[in-house]
This record gives sequence, structure tokens and C-alpha cells, in this order.
Amino acid sequence: MTNLILPPHLADNKAFTRVFQPNKITFGFIAPFKGYPEGPVPNMSDHAELAKMADEGGISALWIRDVPFYDPNFGDVAQVYDPFVDLGYLAAITKNITLGTAGIVSPLRNPILTAKQAASVDQLSGGRFLLGMSSGDRPVEYPAFGCDFENRADRFREAWQMIRTLNENKFPKMTTQHHGHLSGHIDLIPKPVASRLPMITIGRARQDMSWFANQSDAWIWHGVDPKRSKGIVQEIEEQGDGKTWHPFGYANFLDLSENPDEPAQLHNNIFLRTGRNALMEFWEQQRQDGVSHITLNLKPTRRPAKEVLQELIEYVVPQFSHS
Repeated sequence: MTNLILPPHLADNKAFTRVFQPNKITFGFIAPFKGYPEGPVPNMSDHAELAKMADEGGISALWIRDVPFYDPNFGDVAQVYDPFVDLGYLAAITKNITLGTAGIVSPLRNPILTAKQAASVDQLSGGRFLLGMSSGDRPVEYPAFGCDFENRADRFREAWQMIRTLNENKFPKMTTQHHGHLSGHIDLIPKPVASRLPMITIGRARQDMSWFANQSDAWIWHGVDPKRSKGIVQEIEEQGDGKTWHPFGYANFLDLSENPDEPAQLHNNIFLRTGRNALMEFWEQQRQDGVSHITLNLKPTRRPAKEVLQELIEYVVPQFSHS
């Protein structure tokens, strides 16, 4: 159990604390919030219905990915729609749930426009937005954007700092190598609802552990061996300042069995097939090991999405609401 604390700007942020609370574990869904095992493109006709169901059912977050192209080698186009357009739509049809990006591929995007889009979603949602950023894992996209795949780690860090500077300062000054120059004579409007927009890292983003422990407000990885979770959490704490809590979470593909007693089977540290009883045991152990949030991608499941969501909302999530 961690004795570290959140800084005031995060402890008072409702979007962040709905997802990250010390010594608790919460759950979010990755769009399109449903299974589509037969192909790369999901049917989005029930997108609003599933989002509202998650919102009303006490799920912590809805996560939107940034996938500009269909790459047959990856075989998945996520929620189809542009992430910020989709987030504006979800902001209008939900009331309480945190909305986040998992994650915006910052080396492919202009950070000035990303900062404006992020602050706009935050304002339109009433302060319910978390900006998750990644460096991208699909090399084929970089030539299409005219971007260098090899310098994406540097571009990620620079974009991160520029977005922070734009959202937290009036008429900011900043000179960058890759993204332009801010002279102090122009200002970006709107600003986020709070004084500081929560920013989290999605994936490794080619950064070292010190980055996650000192720069990122939280970190969500994928492909994590659950036996390593406790060690990762401890390493983040050891690399930090000894006072500030930087939460850790990870993503799973989930295939929830109709049999509640089916044992848990984890493949490649990311594909989890299980019944709800073993799932609750698995997640309780992860909570004890310090994992704060699990993002769930239902792509492999063949069960109806509403049925899966309802089972998780009714039986699983309440078991962790007071942990």
C-alpha cells in the first residue's frame, strides 16, 4: 500500500480521481466498448448506447484510441472515428464518466492543435478529460505523415512540454526543435477547466522509468506480466521524489466467459479469458500489488456487448468500489 500522495492539482481533479485513487483499482473500457472478433472494423451503431450504459453503471473511464489508418498488419481500426470528434460527442451524451485518450500519437500531431483540442474537450465535458499520449507503434503511418519514426521519443517529450506550456500559461514563450516557436505575443484559448490538465503516458513511449516517476501524472502500459506489477510499482516509487504518487495501470483484451466459474487464462500477458469469479480474484491480487487502473478492450469476445457490460457492472465493479 502506497504512502505517497497526489499533488493538490490532481487530488482535486474529478477526472483523475475517478480513475486513480491510492490503494484502489478501477476499470475503464477502450472504444468501441464491444467485441468484434471477426474483422478490423466494428459496427458503431450502438456506440452511444454502450457509452451511456458504462456512464450510468459506475465505470470509471472511457478510453479513445488514435488510429488514423487501417493497417492490415495490425487488423484493428479502434472506434473508426477521429478521437477528438468522438470525445466531443461522448462529452455531450455522458454525465459523470472520465473521458480519456489512449493515446494520442503525439509525434504525428501538431501539439498546438492537440493542446487546443484537449482543452476544448475538457471544457465541453465539464472537466472530465484525461490526455493520454503515446509515441505510436505503427511504423507504416510515419511516412504518410512525413515524420521520422526514429526520433519519435524526442518529439514525444517536446510535444508533451509544449502542450503543458500552452495549457498552463498565458501568452507563453517556448522554443522547440521540432514543433515551432512561441513568442509570448499570442495565447491559446480555451484553457482547461482546472489549472493543470492531467496528462498520462500510454505505452512506453520510448521513455525511461524516471520519466514515468517524475514527469507523467500516471502511466498505462500493456502486455504486462501480472507477476511484475508489484515490482513496476515499486520501481516507479523508487525513481520518484519520495512524496508524489504516480499511478500505474495497464490494458487487457478481455473475453468474459458465460461460465462465472471458468478459470482465468492469460495469453501473451494481454489476452485474458475468464469467468467473473476468477476475474475478481485476479484483479484483487493486482490491486494488492499496487495496480490502479485496468483498461479493457472487449475485441475478442463474441458475447453481446450489453450482456458483458451488465455482468461487469452488476457483479464485478461493486466488489472494488470500497476497496
